[in-house]
Amino acid sequence: MRAGVAALSEKGYSATGLEEVLRSAGVPKGSFYHYFASKDAFGAELIGTYADYFARKLDRWLLDEATAPLQRIRNFVADARAGMERFEFRRGCVVGNLGQEMSALPEAFRERLRGVLLDWQARTERCLREAQAAGEIAAEVDCEALAAFFWIGWEGAVLRAKLERSPDPLDLFANHFLACLAR
Repeated sequence: MRAGVAALSEKGYSATGLEEVLRSAGVPKGSFYHYFASKDAFGAELIGTYADYFARKLDRWLLDEATAPLQRIRNFVADARAGMERFEFRRGCVVGNLGQEMSALPEAFRERLRGVLLDWQARTERCLREAQAAGEIAAEVDCEALAAFFWIGWEGAVLRAKLERSPDPLDLFANHFLACLAR
């Protein structure tokens, strides 16, 4: 699963062959088919694995009650930036990569990917509501829409950072997103 996630975060689904993943993981093809009926079944499982991993990552940052809510978002951004830098901006977001390939993927992936993004938005919305309760952002701000806006923009920034092999798009988006929240 780790080898699959790594390949999808770098190359995407269509450009990743099973042979490559199996060789990287040191798993024989027969063993793969014992667990998965097809590459599509493997892909669906990878979406769930990545979603679980990323939800834990978001919770680590966004639920940190010892830190002010907006700082939690800054901390998440800094961690994600460091992760992309560690892989020289060759890896991006599995969900974002798959979303860009949707026209070539099984239709069943669409709802799974949408559900993952909605989950991330809900986690972010909770943090933004805490920021609202703490007086960090205005009471009239629509936290649900703001969380959706964050993920729409963040996924674009990740794509651009990967394209440019630079942290600049991540920094630009995060800095402007947070500046727009300033009271």
